[in-house]
Amino acid sequence: MGIVQARIGIIIIFHKFLRAFVLVGLLVGACSTNPAVPAGPITIVATTSVVADLVENVVGDRAQVELLMPLGADPHEFQLTAKQGAQLREADLVVAIGLGLEATVMDTLDAAAGDGVPVVQLGPLLNPRNFPDGQPDPHVWMDPLRMADAALLVADALAAQDGTVDWKMSAQSYADQLIETDRTITSLMAGLRTDRRVMVTNHDAFGYFADRYGLEIVGVIIPGGSTLANPSSAELADLVKLIDELGVPALFVETTESDRLAMAIASETNSPISVVNLLGASLAPAGEPGDTLISLLLVDAERIVAGLGDGQEQTP
Repeated sequence: MGIVQARIGIIIIFHKFLRAFVLVGLLVGACSTNPAVPAGPITIVATTSVVADLVENVVGDRAQVELLMPLGADPHEFQLTAKQGAQLREADLVVAIGLGLEATVMDTLDAAAGDGVPVVQLGPLLNPRNFPDGQPDPHVWMDPLRMADAALLVADALAAQDGTVDWKMSAQSYADQLIETDRTITSLMAGLRTDRRVMVTNHDAFGYFADRYGLEIVGVIIPGGSTLANPSSAELADLVKLIDELGVPALFVETTESDRLAMAIASETNSPISVVNLLGASLAPAGEPGDTLISLLLVDAERIVAGLGDGQEQTP
């Protein structure tokens, strides 16, 4: 009986061990199908200050957001340093606008993506408009409703990196703020006369804003969607003639660009015209009006209404 009892004891121990082994295997298998669990806080590189503000409003203090292009930089002309290239390759996630905005760094972005870094380009996912030549317009952040959608896209990308956080909740909260911003701007624009709803801008960066709020961009100083082209003297002369014919009261220039050509055009018109600075590709420095995306949109709306409403020059 002693030998039999011993054998029974061994069998019982074996079955307990087997059950424990199977249980551990199930737990490991379950963990492998759960959303991503990062080893530490994730690092997100945002290409522009506008993108960085969008991402920061989604992540709060639950991730580290690094800005690639400094405040005031023109994304069309920006050149990467070796350190910034490494910054992209070492990120857990890169968020960009795309559609050619960051054309000078696309090779590095593509290389980082090839090395396994997730790169999210928001512009192509936001139903982009086209320039007259058929090329997509990258300036999607000038439409608060598109950026409300962008916040949710960022949340989706973050969920793939860290499934332990409900990114969607904070993204929706920020999206709601952008939707309210749209209502405020719509109200601001409501008082503009129909014959004053025309804009001439330094380059074609405000098409989304114009489409959303019933404005018409009748001319641009620098042709095309980039800031790198040079207008001919004939093109500038034609623009002066158009401004006089339509009675355009203001020229709008982004703070990241020189106002030299705009001032020259203003001096050639037959009627007084103001040169108004708008925030476009870059946020303002911290503590100044326009230092967030929502503030940028509201500041620009106020300056556009003032410039088109009474033609008086606005303080940059």
